[in-house]
Amino acid sequence: MVDQNPTTAAVNDFATWEPVLRLLLAGLPGRPAGTPARVAGRIGRDGWSLALRRNPPPPGRAAQVEDDQDQYDAVERVQKALAGAGIEDISFTAEVTPTGRTALHLLGPSPAVEPGLGSPHPGALLLVEGSLPEPWRRLPEPVPGAGPARSADPLLLERTLRERLPEAVGATETEIAAAEVRLGVPLPEELKALYRVTRARWEDWGDDYASAQRVFASVGCELLPLEGLYVADAPSRHYRWDIAATEAIVTRPGAAVQGLVGSPGWIAFGDNGGGDVLAVDLTPGPRGHVGQVIMLSHEESVGAALLADCLTDLVLGQPADDPAGRPDGPPAVARVNIMSLRSIEAAVHPGLEVLSIGVWEDEPLSLAPVTGLPLLRTLTAYPGTLADPLEIAGLTGLEFLELGPQEWRVLLDAGAVPRSLSAAAIEARGDEDPLSVVAIANELLALWGRPLIIRTTVEGDLGPVARR
Repeated sequence: MVDQNPTTAAVNDFATWEPVLRLLLAGLPGRPAGTPARVAGRIGRDGWSLALRRNPPPPGRAAQVEDDQDQYDAVERVQKALAGAGIEDISFTAEVTPTGRTALHLLGPSPAVEPGLGSPHPGALLLVEGSLPEPWRRLPEPVPGAGPARSADPLLLERTLRERLPEAVGATETEIAAAEVRLGVPLPEELKALYRVTRARWEDWGDDYASAQRVFASVGCELLPLEGLYVADAPSRHYRWDIAATEAIVTRPGAAVQGLVGSPGWIAFGDNGGGDVLAVDLTPGPRGHVGQVIMLSHEESVGAALLADCLTDLVLGQPADDPAGRPDGPPAVARVNIMSLRSIEAAVHPGLEVLSIGVWEDEPLSLAPVTGLPLLRTLTAYPGTLADPLEIAGLTGLEFLELGPQEWRVLLDAGAVPRSLSAAAIEARGDEDPLSVVAIANELLALWGRPLIIRTTVEGDLGPVARR
């Protein structure tokens, strides 16, 4: 059935998809003549995942867009339709008969489903609206007695920067107070001293890059303007449920920085030029200082690294020695697979939060050893690795569960899907029929009354090309 909504008319027009389907069919390896075919993929407004081979460039020349212009044109046709309909991302699968008759199934979107990564299968299913993975809910622990570093000196900091930047335009006390109101947190004295010297606005530098670079070199980072300061709390860090649920928060006894996703006491004020955020830390770890400078890596979603004991040290070029602390017990995240732990028993301890079972070549595994563990909240199991999926019923604290389609089928048929879940995912192999995976996803969404993945079928005829 074709959706007749005029805003999605182009998306649901077979002609929009025809060039993409023809390219996918032409690229199918070893397809016997006169046999049906199935193709699938995902196209978003900013990228796509399609099984298309790139054409090699002529010898001696680098690859260029023109070498695969037909692919770019075909995808762009769909992307324009998505943009017109206000759709960010859509997956599809198509069944093509030997005569060329085609049933194109468009899948999604749903506000309760994250897009899949590199596949037409759905990503994480958000069973509880607004829910967050446990690490994203974690707040900093109080550290009694924590105070500024001895080297923190707002007067020295301000004097040093004024000597380096005699023509800089500083922020007024009114502007600083307005920033504090906006952020909802008082700025530490060193940060106030920094912005009294320069408020880091491009218009103050006459949009001159060299002037900006002098400020950045003097401070030790690419400084945000006063109006750009923000609190680097957990929601400010991007996450995907299926990945974030496998993270764990750990702060070692000797750590200077708490192992958090974010904190209401992390005030972001700069960038290292490579996408990593610099922040003043007002909620330090057991061995840290209030006002220390930390860096949040753009390649990670949890934790931060200590750069300097205070802003004064950062400006004076005195890096900190980070006493990260040694692990004081078994890891909160355990991975059982052919390259890591070789049994579930080896992963068991009271602090286990995440159990991930990967590729496995031996007999399927029993979950009995982890039944009753007080903190276990995440279980991911590669298809075929569990001896009895119904043992999951004994894991009463799960908030995230990722299983293969057959394992989910067992739980659904037995009415044994854990009601403690906030999110779930289906681990589907590449050759799994997207329609069957979406059917299971919709059964799970329906159990929580969440919006289903919409399936729209569009019929058409690819003609002689499909009959080759």
